[in-house]
Amino acid sequence: MSSTASGKNGTWRNWGGNVSARPAREVTPASVDELAAAVRQAAEDGLRIKPVGTGHSFTSIAATDGLLIRPQLLTGIRKIDRDAMTVTVEAGTPLKRLNVALAREGLSLTNMGDIMEQTVSGATSTGTHGTGRDSASIAAQIKALELVTADGSVLTCSEKENPDVFAAARIGLGALGVVTAITFAVEPLFLLTAREEPMPFEQVLADFDELWAENEHFEFYWFPHTGSTNTKRNNRSAGPAQPVGQLKGWFEDEFLSNGVFQAANWVGRAVPATIPSIARISSRALSARTYTDIPYKVFTSPRRVRFVEMEFAVPREAVVETLRELKAMVDRSGLRVSFPVEVRTAPADDITLSTASGRDSAYIAVHMFRGTPYQRYFTAAERIFTAHEGRPHWGKVHTRDAEYFARAYPRFGEFTALRDRLDPERRFQNDYLRRVLGA
Repeated sequence: MSSTASGKNGTWRNWGGNVSARPAREVTPASVDELAAAVRQAAEDGLRIKPVGTGHSFTSIAATDGLLIRPQLLTGIRKIDRDAMTVTVEAGTPLKRLNVALAREGLSLTNMGDIMEQTVSGATSTGTHGTGRDSASIAAQIKALELVTADGSVLTCSEKENPDVFAAARIGLGALGVVTAITFAVEPLFLLTAREEPMPFEQVLADFDELWAENEHFEFYWFPHTGSTNTKRNNRSAGPAQPVGQLKGWFEDEFLSNGVFQAANWVGRAVPATIPSIARISSRALSARTYTDIPYKVFTSPRRVRFVEMEFAVPREAVVETLRELKAMVDRSGLRVSFPVEVRTAPADDITLSTASGRDSAYIAVHMFRGTPYQRYFTAAERIFTAHEGRPHWGKVHTRDAEYFARAYPRFGEFTALRDRLDPERRFQNDYLRRVLGA
């Protein structure tokens, strides 16, 4: 499948293959004016409206039976401002293109997630993040936004201009309008040294606070059915650059992490009893390595093995206890889980519906191989996460609703009041938004 999730006969499908929709009509506007005209026309025709990126969300956040707006012609850099150290990009620009273009200009985002296939607007609207002690999600690096609202008008916002909209729209869930351009803070290109090494699960939990405090970017993967993890620490480096060699990189990132892993998952799906042994082998397959490179080459990696994912943010101080409960549940359940559990962190931010809004957070992500039944595992995991006041990633599987979010987010009412003002007729509504924001 190409970068845009799609299907046959007008059916749209997401990347994970677990969501599909049949829009009444699709448009691919080539300018903000064309987009605004399409929004006005849809309103006249009584159609609901949804922009869609590359379909990397596992929730039905982008699904619509109305007008589907594809942003692939709204791409590219509008402006680089070296005095303000910002870059303004069109909303449909894939993160990969942005990262490569910035690096060519000697610039970089401060932090990013671990894949870069998504569009900038799709990634930020759902709260996509990497891991960081001091630096937060991609949306937290936004300095200004331009969006087309329900009446077809173009609204710009920043800390100074329409600050109430800015507080919410950086992670707007597609509920406040169609984002058309984003201005990000950037900094001079820098080098990161990545140190990847296996570590026993119990040791990571015992030393978690230290590992978090001593590293700018710390994350780890725990392999269920084992007591093993793979840890990754990324820290700024004075250089010199020492990238992973091409052959070694291909072997570890493509052959082991994608090729062999894919095959192992096929075996596991066919014969679930083999999964614990495969997990033990997988957890030992990747050996320790250290390399130094520019940020996007360290933060991101190819993910070719398709999966379905659930991820919750819990208060950072609750992460160790939550992980112990998750491990006990998996060990007790008879479940067979072939995908590692990913653990990352983020500092508190000031975005209304950010999963890290107002609190230092740790993220725990559970995955299942595409085509494997995931409901029992995810339901049990969600029960543990919600007991710790977890907030689900807006683009990943969860069953929470507006009633839950009104308790989980102190500023939830601020967001819904703004939505009432910007989209009183619910032009941007779909089933997912009705569930998570209320009617």
